[in-house]
Amino acid sequence: MTARWLSVIGIGEEGLKGLGARARSLVDGAEILVGGDRHLAMVPDDGRQRLSWPRPLAAMVPELARHRGRRVCVLATGDPMFYGVGVVLARHFAADEIEIVPSLSTFSLAASRIGWPLADVETLTLHGRPLETVIPFIAPGARLLVLADGAETPAALAALLAGRGYGDSELTVLEHMGGGGERIIRGTAAGWDHDDIRPFNTVAVRCVAGPGAVVLPRIAGLPDDVFASDGNMTGREVRAVTLAALAPGAGERLWDVGAGCGTVAIEWMRSHSACRAVAIERRPERAALITANAMALGVPRLEVVEGEAPAALAALDAPDAVFIGGGVTAPGMLEACWQALRSGGRLVANAVTLESEAALIAFGGCHGGRLVRISVSRSAPVGSFTGWKPFMPVTQLVLTRP
Repeated sequence: MTARWLSVIGIGEEGLKGLGARARSLVDGAEILVGGDRHLAMVPDDGRQRLSWPRPLAAMVPELARHRGRRVCVLATGDPMFYGVGVVLARHFAADEIEIVPSLSTFSLAASRIGWPLADVETLTLHGRPLETVIPFIAPGARLLVLADGAETPAALAALLAGRGYGDSELTVLEHMGGGGERIIRGTAAGWDHDDIRPFNTVAVRCVAGPGAVVLPRIAGLPDDVFASDGNMTGREVRAVTLAALAPGAGERLWDVGAGCGTVAIEWMRSHSACRAVAIERRPERAALITANAMALGVPRLEVVEGEAPAALAALDAPDAVFIGGGVTAPGMLEACWQALRSGGRLVANAVTLESEAALIAFGGCHGGRLVRISVSRSAPVGSFTGWKPFMPVTQLVLTRP
């Protein structure tokens, strides 16, 4: 077993005096201390080597690796494995190299201050992430705890809520919890006028929907009109069936091939905060629509690849699921997507033309799966009456990789 040379210590506002015996011994025995300026200042300067975090944090990984075998101690806020640096380090170093000693997380402290059951709260971070990340979680009655990215976060979050019809939402800003500088500030989204917020803060939000609030569920089948589109999109009803067949799971990766305006990839990512997706689209104007829709609907981390499939697929990380919404007749398209899937991965392809339907039938004949015909009609005016307006039927092939 490799000796544990790297320790990650969660430390609160009270500094060294708040550490337990094990955490204190690791700090005192370290040859190299690593952390932000605020944390390093908590440890008296006794001549030991100190390393400050760069941006992004992952840039420090090669430097830490060069010190493998020496006693290196990383100082972090609260629980290092809850949106903390411990998560980054655990991706690059083996578990038997690292010892992590957490303290109370910011979320635990915030929940205790305002009396919220932590299990019933959405815990989010905006540290180094776009504000739009919060959008999928804004819903009537929702309670959010949000790690701020700085002093401006509460005002920006308040403006976002008010702009979506949640102006009566209650905001509680908790600064420097657990230390002598702890402060709690309260207000509403529409009435937020505090301009003296300190950078190190957490925001608690109780969402209150007004009469015109935007209410978008996270289950598949968002209304078509919430997407900016040039008319090339998978419609709401077919999209819901398609997402059900794709069966998104937490942490899984989707390729949305011929993504149009990105509806399927966006709804895939909205289903769970850990879901990832790549939207592949050959037309620049549609790629721009995908990016705009991803921001507006709260999945700014959607990866957009502008290129022609299947050639554009070669450089991508392997998917857990693939949706082909356009281009099934392109030479090698179905086979390239099929071969990229891991065992248990899902391939779903939709066709509306006879030629693309024939391609799906032939491919299914070779690889199995199931074919589904989806027909949708919506009510529409017929003179002074109302009738059914049919859409083009969709043939869908669903396969699971053995």
